[in-house]
Amino acid sequence: MDTALCRLVGVRHPVVQTGMGWVAGPRLVTATAEAGGLGILASATMTLPQLAAAIDEVRRGTSAPFGVNLRADAGDAAERVELVIRKRVRVASFALAPSRVLIDRLREAGVVVIPTVGARRHAEKVAAMGVDAVLVQGGEGGGHTGAVATTVLLPQVVDAVDLPVIAAGGFFDGRGLAAALAYGAAGVAMGTRFLLTSDSAVPDVVKRRYLAATVADTVVTSRVDGLPHRMLRTPLAESRRGALGALRHAAAFRQLTGLSWRAMLRDGLAMRRARDLGWGQVLLAANAPMLARAGLVDGRTEAGLLPSGQVVGMIGTLPSCAELIEAVVAEAAGILRAGPSFLVSDRGSTLG
Repeated sequence: MDTALCRLVGVRHPVVQTGMGWVAGPRLVTATAEAGGLGILASATMTLPQLAAAIDEVRRGTSAPFGVNLRADAGDAAERVELVIRKRVRVASFALAPSRVLIDRLREAGVVVIPTVGARRHAEKVAAMGVDAVLVQGGEGGGHTGAVATTVLLPQVVDAVDLPVIAAGGFFDGRGLAAALAYGAAGVAMGTRFLLTSDSAVPDVVKRRYLAATVADTVVTSRVDGLPHRMLRTPLAESRRGALGALRHAAAFRQLTGLSWRAMLRDGLAMRRARDLGWGQVLLAANAPMLARAGLVDGRTEAGLLPSGQVVGMIGTLPSCAELIEAVVAEAAGILRAGPSFLVSDRGSTLG
């Protein structure tokens, strides 16, 4: 299954494991890369030295290409870009559109640039800025998400840009990969499905909470960090977080990462400009990293946040990354090889 994505980044299979904060660490990325997919390290919850160490750890575990997800609005984004270049990472992905300066610097160094978009106009904008591909996330996806379903957004973007398009939001098996390729995508990206693998470092108690969820057990809320965020429906996810709580979590995140208050203020200013947020929303954003860590790292399923796509209700197993990717690709290949046979009834007539 040789697609434009495979040729662009040098992977065997058109399957991407997304850069989920606190989840997409060296263990998961290495397992994905070794299985032939594109693993993406999540760097937003790492300091610069921690990111360097994580890249080195993946390098020790695999010679296959992998990527790093970067925050375009981070105050030290340029430093992180230089680290990615120095470490010869194959792919730099972004949750928000990076600046043209960052794009040019990465591409000059031979790094593939893939931002995530949630609207056709965003795809057109980054395409004009010179990115190599776009990852399109529909509203079904977990974490920060939009309101347009993948089945509507994906064909819009495929028609709008002359770039490889990676589809995300609602994918978990080979049927989804086959459908995405039929729409014109070059591959699929999955977050929740990779979180629920045996290679994921998420605690077992958290995985059990996800496996017990139905497709109706997620909620999209802006109460956590001021932006639409899809997560499992818990009392915390549906509660209102006050300014005092946000400040406490900001202090905890500062202590954990070693950031100075000055650096956090710098990041807050950058976030405010990049996302056009008010100061109240910036303050709310201080909640997210520590609340997500409480759920995904500490295993406090009721006291922490559990980002999740709607597809969580379709998942009931914990395969390894190798087993997952092999099954997804094999099923998709079988569907595509069958061609139009599914349109023929038992009597041999074509169904209208």
